[in-house]
Amino acid sequence: MANKPETQKIVKPSAESLASAARQAGKKGPPPVHLWNPEFCGDLDMRIARDGTWFYLGTPIGRKPMVKLFSSIIRKDGDDYFLVTPVEKVGITVDDAPFVAVDFEVSGEGRTQTLTFHTNVDDLATAGPDNPIRVARDPETGEPSPYVLIRANLEALIDRKSFYRLVDLGQHSEVDGKRWFGIWSSGMFFPIIPSDELEG
Repeated sequence: MANKPETQKIVKPSAESLASAARQAGKKGPPPVHLWNPEFCGDLDMRIARDGTWFYLGTPIGRKPMVKLFSSIIRKDGDDYFLVTPVEKVGITVDDAPFVAVDFEVSGEGRTQTLTFHTNVDDLATAGPDNPIRVARDPETGEPSPYVLIRANLEALIDRKSFYRLVDLGQHSEVDGKRWFGIWSSGMFFPIIPSDELEG
C-alpha cells in the first residue's frame, strides 16, 4: 500500500485539469508518462481500492471512460503512485495494485501456451519475459496474491476466478533445483507454490 506522508498538502482542484491534459496527450496513442518530469504538485484525494474501484474525494468514479483516462497517466516511482501530465504530477493512494486482471485468454497448451490478460481498464498483456507473473504470499496466512505486470512498473492483481483458472492450467517444473507448481506462458515458467507444499 502506497500511502503519502500526512505532511503533504492535498490538492483538490486538479482532477479536471489532469483529465483535460490526459485527453490531449492521448490523442496520438498512449501518453508517454515516462518522459514527463513536471514539478510535484502534492497529493490528490484519489484512491484505487484493491478491487480496482477508483475513488475521488471519497466517492467512487462511476464513469469507466474517466477511469480509463486517469489510468492512462498513472506512474509508479519507487513505492509511490502518481498521475502525471506534461505540467502536473500529483500523488494518489493505491491500496494494492493499480489494475485488476479480470480475465485471460489461452492460446496453445503446456509449455507452448500463451496467456493474455485483460484488465478492468481494458489493457491487454501477454504473460512472458516483458510481462511476468508473480505470486506474493501473506506471511501470516500464506494466502496467495497473484500479479501480472501490465506496463512499466505497473501490475494488475489477478482476480480470484482468473487465479482458479490459472491453477487448473498449472504444471510442475523444476526451478533452481526445487520442484514448483506453476504456469507456463510465452516459453517461461512462473512458479506459484512449491510442489511439496501443494502435495502436502
